[in-house]
Amino acid sequence: MRIGELARQSGTTTRALRYYESLGLLRARRGANGQREYDEADLRLVTEIRSLTGIGFALEDTRPFVECLRDGHPSGDACPASVAVYRRKLAELDECIERLEAARSRVRTQLAEAEKRSRPCAR
Repeated sequence: MRIGELARQSGTTTRALRYYESLGLLRARRGANGQREYDEADLRLVTEIRSLTGIGFALEDTRPFVECLRDGHPSGDACPASVAVYRRKLAELDECIERLEAARSRVRTQLAEAEKRSRPCAR
């Protein structure tokens, strides 16, 4: 399939596909006419990339998953390097959640104090 068809089937743009190619995440073959050609395996790679970036992974974080699929595994997370990325990402999310919970607690305290100060005075 050509780049436009891959973009349509994967729900992305030709520009994004060219960017993935520039990063080495996607490898286009060239037809006799010089146009990029892709197959179902490429569609699977792009689907994996989009799935992971859709939940907050950076494009570089998708590389082990892409390589795992290229190596013939049925799932991009079937390889140790992919599992390591999951673990790192989960640790990052846990840290973020801790910071957000602390910020929420501070805002809650500030709100309670502000509400005490802003109560109408009885006349």
